Amino acid sequence: MCGRYTSTRGPEDLAQLFQVTDWSPVETLAPRWNVAPTDEVYAVLERTARDDGDGVLRQLRALRWGLVPSWAKDPKVGSWMINARVETVHEKPAYRGAFAKRRCLLPADGFYEWEPAKDEATGKTYKQPYFIHPADGQVMAMAGLYEYWRSPDITSDDDPDAWLTTCTIITTEATDAAGRVHPRMPFALTPDHYDA
Repeated sequence: MCGRYTSTRGPEDLAQLFQVTDWSPVETLAPRWNVAPTDEVYAVLERTARDDGDGVLRQLRALRWGLVPSWAKDPKVGSWMINARVETVHEKPAYRGAFAKRRCLLPADGFYEWEPAKDEATGKTYKQPYFIHPADGQVMAMAGLYEYWRSPDITSDDDPDAWLTTCTIITTEATDAAGRVHPRMPFALTPDHYDA
């Protein structure tokens, strides 16, 4: 599971790294070393260009971490839908539609996991945090999904609060050294798989 991660790169760097063609300075986020569920996070996604309908725009957007399905009655459900298992994401009702049509990349510097440990002096158990990141210091591109949620309480589509765009991180079994700390980890993609 990924419950905290870091995101310190600026939008200019991310736009270059992910070949983003569209981003708004209004959505600039401050660097954060402890991104938590329901925080705004950067997401790289692709949308059909509006002018000719044939081209594709790669966008850098600020989305809320914690996917809220379009059919949810309350956006609070997103606080516990921060991760989706790669093995079942295609069949779970909350993620199925987003998996088919709304995939994204969630840039990160690394993520945190905690391992239970015992204090030898007191005998008490505590959680030892570990920061897991690429050895070469490069950005991690975590696979993700995004979804739109429409507030039933706001009648005007023009009201910016009428729509909420949220995301989730796809996780996989940890097969490397990270598996010693926790059995799950974010599904990270290499640059040759960004387009997929």
